[in-house]
Amino acid sequence: MLIKPMVRNNIFLNAHPEGCARETERQIAYVEARRADYARLAGPRAVLVVGCSTGYGLATRAAAAFGFRVPTVGLSFERAPTATKTGSPGWYANRAFDAAAARSGLASRTIDADAYSQGAKQAAIAAAAELGLRFDLVVYSLASPVRPDPATGELHRSVIKPIGKSYRGATVDVFSGALSKAEIQGATEAEAEATVKVMGGEDWELWIEALRAAGALAEGALTVAYSYVGPSLSWPIYRDGTIGRAKAHLEATAARLSASAPDGLRAYVSINKALVTRSSAVIPIIPLYVSTLFKVMKERGVHEDCVAQMDRLMRARLYAGGPPALDAEGRIRLDELEMDAKVQSELEARMSRIGPYNLAQLADVEGFRGDFLRVHGFEVPGVDYAAEIPPDWDPAGA
Repeated sequence: MLIKPMVRNNIFLNAHPEGCARETERQIAYVEARRADYARLAGPRAVLVVGCSTGYGLATRAAAAFGFRVPTVGLSFERAPTATKTGSPGWYANRAFDAAAARSGLASRTIDADAYSQGAKQAAIAAAAELGLRFDLVVYSLASPVRPDPATGELHRSVIKPIGKSYRGATVDVFSGALSKAEIQGATEAEAEATVKVMGGEDWELWIEALRAAGALAEGALTVAYSYVGPSLSWPIYRDGTIGRAKAHLEATAARLSASAPDGLRAYVSINKALVTRSSAVIPIIPLYVSTLFKVMKERGVHEDCVAQMDRLMRARLYAGGPPALDAEGRIRLDELEMDAKVQSELEARMSRIGPYNLAQLADVEGFRGDFLRVHGFEVPGVDYAAEIPPDWDPAGA
């Protein structure tokens, strides 16, 4: 069939199989072009990526596997395609990654399972045993709206809301280019606590405990989880909102994991740059902020995408020699280019002046839209979108 983007309320309902595969291969090629730089570093020997299929998780796995040439195990929960309906973008990306690893002679195992479940943890441990691995880098890169409580079975749902009061801010529809005001009602205390349950550090800690108990965690291993801080204009719905409370829990978990490790484990939170994700188009303020940020950073020549960020995390932070530099709160900062005072000053000046008639000059809405499409396999260079392709096209058999 001919597969075209299906979007409803800025939420994608489908994905392009070949586009997702080619985008995965592009990230791998980016890393392989820097192979000589990796060869000079003492990197990890075996890597587990929890949440490996898109965004920072996929980029991390590409950097680790194809930069350091080491075996990886990845885990994500995907929707498989059928003969009439496409799967999730991550299903095609995972298949493409494993196929590329096989061609390069790299051990790679991808597990399709709910990362919050005990079964997923046991599957990763079994894969490590089968491949003869003990993980010395564990990356936690989950972004899920729901999590079953491992003790009670209760389903916790996360929300992206301010706490205690509503918030109103400017946003942009990335497909129509229409500017508008959006209002988000304040979260209840129950919603905030549920968000901590889903997006805080509890499950990350359970993963480390399970790996350690099974002997699948190497002595002196590193583990890193990803977070975001952003500018003060986004704090009402981020750092001061439900997500911020969850991320504070994540950061506290990192400190606790390092302090209580009997095997020399070092745990870090990496604060990464704002990028386009599968959900970012529906969060008020974010499309307009990120579009303006992209315009400013591209003009200054400092823009990075997911794979560029994770390549830098590996080569310039985690494995540059010695412990990584940390901020006053003990976090790795990969967002320093975004948060540079000159970048933020220019961004704020532009956002104060943005209107319907100068949006294209002051912000890169087209760039945001393009990234959003590519996350789902559309507008990827080299793909013939006029050609028919079955929804269950398998990158591993292409």
